[in-house]
Amino acid sequence: MGKSSKDKRDAYYRLAKEQGWRARSAFKLLQLDEEFNLFENVTRVVDLCAAPGSWSQVLSRVLIKGERFGRAAWVDQQAKDRMKILGLKPELDEKSGAEENANMQEQRNPRENVKIVAVDLQPMSPLEGITMLQADITHPSTVPLLLKALDPETFDPSATIASHPIDLIISDGAPDVTGLHDLDIYVQSQLLWAALNLALCVLKPGGKFVAKIFRGRDVDLLYAQFGTVFEKVTIAKPRSSRASSIEAFIVCQGFKPPKDFHASLDNALGAGAKLPMDSPHMGEKDQPSMTVRADGITELDFGDDSEGEEDVDPRWIAPFLACGDLSSYDSDATYHLPKDYKSLDPVQPPTAPPYKRALEMRKLAGGAYGKTKGQNEKRSG
Repeated sequence: MGKSSKDKRDAYYRLAKEQGWRARSAFKLLQLDEEFNLFENVTRVVDLCAAPGSWSQVLSRVLIKGERFGRAAWVDQQAKDRMKILGLKPELDEKSGAEENANMQEQRNPRENVKIVAVDLQPMSPLEGITMLQADITHPSTVPLLLKALDPETFDPSATIASHPIDLIISDGAPDVTGLHDLDIYVQSQLLWAALNLALCVLKPGGKFVAKIFRGRDVDLLYAQFGTVFEKVTIAKPRSSRASSIEAFIVCQGFKPPKDFHASLDNALGAGAKLPMDSPHMGEKDQPSMTVRADGITELDFGDDSEGEEDVDPRWIAPFLACGDLSSYDSDATYHLPKDYKSLDPVQPPTAPPYKRALEMRKLAGGAYGKTKGQNEKRSG
């Protein structure tokens, strides 16, 4: 794919390269922060499925370097312009550019004792202040590795929870889509489930959790599951996310673990627990009736406790919120490029792209699937 074809992509793709972001997904996290104030009083963060590192880059520049973006940066610029107009601050000429840069550095507000851990199965190029961890979030062995990366000095190999819980967990991970929406939604829900189980081990009470989801049929059941461990659950769609995409982000605030809950990936949230068939607290009316169908499937009938009452839908639908004001770009719109526009290379090329092996095989074949091999031999001869 040539550079000319890349320039035809949406405005956020070009804007990411102009502002130095590794990927356009950085704007999604920035717009989510503008709406939900995710980074307020946050110093310890875990970024799951972090590669290529755009969300970790946002954390590094906001929490470690103290930079401001989006609406907050726009408000700061408006205040500076107003002070200049009112004469409260003298304008600086070109010779005093260094002084202006010094003032900009002083206005930054870096935070102290910031700890950020990025986890991904693929390798990722280093970032300032970010601890990289190459691991699989769906495997139980990742928990001790994460706990050691968070607190290497006080790490206990026998512990299953963090000695110093974290404030925020973010995840922008998604499987390689196949085009079969039902299958993609199922695989994504399993990846999201693994991220939640990992969050239960390290997230502090009152913490926040943000992850990508695919909106589809029966997704409200997923919302209800998150509602059992978080006080507030919201579904958000950033403006930088294409409207044609089924992706959205679940924003969970106010982590509230159940009483006497012990985090464990082997038995996350009681998954796999058996129904209390023989519980002494269940009466004869409460005992479910079991029926084995001809196809071998067992049906359980718990009876109808709502006799004489109106049917109540047990499902719960989380509120939906669109992030990003009208002043930002529309990811589905087309904008004209300026006449003097020059194509920019990616800020950080992929370190281990999934197509790397295919490119190596193509190169060994002479390029273009062997079509140019004869031409290369003639030139060398």
